[in-house]
Amino acid sequence: MIKEAVILAGGLGSRLKDKTKTMPKGFLEIGGTAIVEQSVQKLLAHGIEKIIIGTGHCNEYYDRLAQKYPAIITVKNERYAETGSMGTLECCAPLVTGSFLLLESDLIYDSIGLFTLINDERKNLILASGATHSGDEVYLQADADMRLTGLSKKKQDLHSILGELVGITKLTKEVLNNMCAYAKDHYNDLPKMEYEHALLKIAETDAVAVKKIEYYVWREIDDEDHLAMAVNDIYPHIVENENLRNVRREVLLNPGPATTTDSVKYAQVAADICPREKEFGNLMQWLCDEMKLFALAPQTNPDEYETVMFGCSGTGADEVMVSSCVPDTGKLLVIDNGSYGARMAKIAQVYKIPMDVYKSSTYEPIDLEKLEAVFASKKYTHLACVYHETTTGLLNPLHIICPMAKKYGMVTIVDAVSAYCGMPMDLKTLGIDFMASTSNKNIQGMAGVGFVICNKAELEKTKDYPMRNYYLNLYDQYAYFSKTHQTRFTPPVQTMYALRQAVLETKQETVQKRYERYTECWNILVAAVKKLGLEMLVKEEHQSHFITAILEPKTPQYSFDALHDFAAEHSFTIYPGKLGNIDTFRIANIGDIKPEEMRTFTVKLEQYMHGIGVGK
Repeated sequence: MIKEAVILAGGLGSRLKDKTKTMPKGFLEIGGTAIVEQSVQKLLAHGIEKIIIGTGHCNEYYDRLAQKYPAIITVKNERYAETGSMGTLECCAPLVTGSFLLLESDLIYDSIGLFTLINDERKNLILASGATHSGDEVYLQADADMRLTGLSKKKQDLHSILGELVGITKLTKEVLNNMCAYAKDHYNDLPKMEYEHALLKIAETDAVAVKKIEYYVWREIDDEDHLAMAVNDIYPHIVENENLRNVRREVLLNPGPATTTDSVKYAQVAADICPREKEFGNLMQWLCDEMKLFALAPQTNPDEYETVMFGCSGTGADEVMVSSCVPDTGKLLVIDNGSYGARMAKIAQVYKIPMDVYKSSTYEPIDLEKLEAVFASKKYTHLACVYHETTTGLLNPLHIICPMAKKYGMVTIVDAVSAYCGMPMDLKTLGIDFMASTSNKNIQGMAGVGFVICNKAELEKTKDYPMRNYYLNLYDQYAYFSKTHQTRFTPPVQTMYALRQAVLETKQETVQKRYERYTECWNILVAAVKKLGLEMLVKEEHQSHFITAILEPKTPQYSFDALHDFAAEHSFTIYPGKLGNIDTFRIANIGDIKPEEMRTFTVKLEQYMHGIGVGK
């Protein structure tokens, strides 16, 4: 798996004259976005975790770009004017930890090239194309096994020409180290060495293969002619190619699974692997380590928490907690103020766990004084509750409830299925011991992975609790994974790959920014609901900003099925209410939903409502 990339961006770009006098070449804009930023976006979409940019001329541009993209690390070649691209690569080399992609900053290219290199089993691989007639070609020569044997801008220097160097290469850390050693040894005679020269020399002893895509669409921009060619001919072709690979957009306004990016969907397309391989075990460990960070404040020690994953839904993760975390000598109190609190109570009932239910309104805040009086009875060892009640969009004040429960010595078990990754949280401050969520809600992955983030001290206490369930036993899964880096049973492999991409995209956006995006979409929806004269079930101040339950209009012309089908005709999916005694429909704004899409939906909602005489 390729996790790192290096972009060489130290050059002066002098052949572009005034265009790059006070700006790096990589910040030439085509299609409204700097070409290096387009490259960064493509790398992120292909699962790259760390992008090292070697800078020089006008390095502050890249430093600002790094503030926008957390995956970027910049390192300046202080001697950029005196060295070639190899000098910049040497500056980046100490930050590279494994196999990586090496790119030039002044490229526009079809992203299929990245997939091709990543997907190829050969470890060191140069991407080549057919003839571009650009006037500044670097020609490649290869032997019968497609291994690099020559490289030059002069055709006459080569015995044969396989193709042209694109400027995107996959290399191992070992080859990079060898290139740097060669450059160091030859600095005096070749002070402005280009990385291609060092790579060709190392290819004499380390196999460096060439992958040629005859009709590959790309352009390096070195001068005004290249720029004109890029803008007028190459870029439109790239856009067309990449658009052909876009998945049809369906905006899911249901409470989950949520809308996902194409990059999350495509992350599932990977070579088959046995999940017992070390590589896959490392992936699962990385997921466990990264996912708990989304539920912890920076000052909280992550070593105090552990993520335990299962192949299951969010309800499966709830069942893991309820069935595994209460001893026979304990007694559970379940807060039921919606379908999902009731579901936790049902799980406890099925397992015959000693339990009482504290019932509260499905759409009004919990009476905290009454709840504390129940806690004060000291009859209960454990509390189970829902953070965000997906039935209605009601956000329960766990920042009060869970610390209150801890005051009375209770272990807290929380369904945060539709809260996790949608809003900042800190399990330690909240006093949450066990928290369940899933891969297909606000983390914006595909359905199939349920997980519990646990206070490790409380998790260890469950070691000797009765095993009421085999597949969903929390401690058994944790202990086995800790020992083997494997789950006890076959995990959903492709869903794990998609979850990795979703985690990377969550890190890039940040949970705080995601919450702000969700809130912006919610504000657009609320404004439209008010404009139509519709009513929301839960008062605004108690809503999560994730899901809105809207009372159905009191007219015989209204039909949820008709509204659903009308929305579906325009690629929107909506969801009915889940309260048997109150007629509602629900609109969620979680997942990869953009504010402009919510605006489009509200226009369609208005059209339907006006058509039945509502809100005119």
